[in-house]
Amino acid sequence: MTVKDKVIDIIAEQAMLEPSDVTMDSTPESLGIDSLGLVESIFAIEEAFDISIPFNANDPSEGDFDISTVSTIVAGIEKLISEQAT
Repeated sequence: MTVKDKVIDIIAEQAMLEPSDVTMDSTPESLGIDSLGLVESIFAIEEAFDISIPFNANDPSEGDFDISTVSTIVAGIEKLISEQAT
C-alpha cells in the first residue's frame, strides 16, 4: 500500500466515508472533518508511519506541516519519511 493510499484510508475512516470519496484535492473541511477529527487523523497517521508530525493543534496554520488538502498531507508525510530514513 502506498503512502497516498494509506493516508486516504485513514482520512476516509475519520470522515466516515469510503476511500473512493476522498480525492487528493479534498480538504479536511470539505470531508466534514472537524478539529478533533483532524487531530485524531494526525495521531493515526503518526502511528501508521511511525513518524512525528510537527502539528500545532491549537493553531494549525502555525505548524510546519501543511494540512490544507489531502495532497499536501501526503507530500508532507512522504518528506518526513524520507528525512527519517537518512
